[in-house]
Amino acid sequence: MKSERNEHPHLHPTVENLSQAIFTVNRHAKTAPNPKFLYKLKQDALQKLITEGKAKKVGLHFSGNPKYSQQQSDVLVECGEYSFHLPPSKADFGNLPHLGRLNEYVRNPRASLSLNQAKKLLMTYTGLKEDNPMNKKRPYEKPVFKKLGESYF
Repeated sequence: MKSERNEHPHLHPTVENLSQAIFTVNRHAKTAPNPKFLYKLKQDALQKLITEGKAKKVGLHFSGNPKYSQQQSDVLVECGEYSFHLPPSKADFGNLPHLGRLNEYVRNPRASLSLNQAKKLLMTYTGLKEDNPMNKKRPYEKPVFKKLGESYF
């Protein structure tokens, strides 16, 4: 049991490890109660990998779930054996080819990293710190009881 937990005791920031970590964080962000930090971690890590030349922007895809419009595009980024989507910048529309619809049959390989390992690796790589609102405790307030028929307002 212990050997399974320490499968990746010291992860080094290689392209393969970072892309697996981004994949794990992205997969968990889709169902997280507060996904903002996880998406920020993914975006910052991918931007850093792109600037270092370890990942590349391939083109634009139509988004599967457009937010407020009928049509929206996302930037396809390849990093190692994995591919991810990022929100596009204005320059991306002029510089990148449009690849049309997303191919539903192309899948990323499985990743064996836990969410905690992935977050630790990406946080050390990007330098981001997590603001954990769960740690902030509110002071205890006594409940207020009103007499029957009295308003709470």
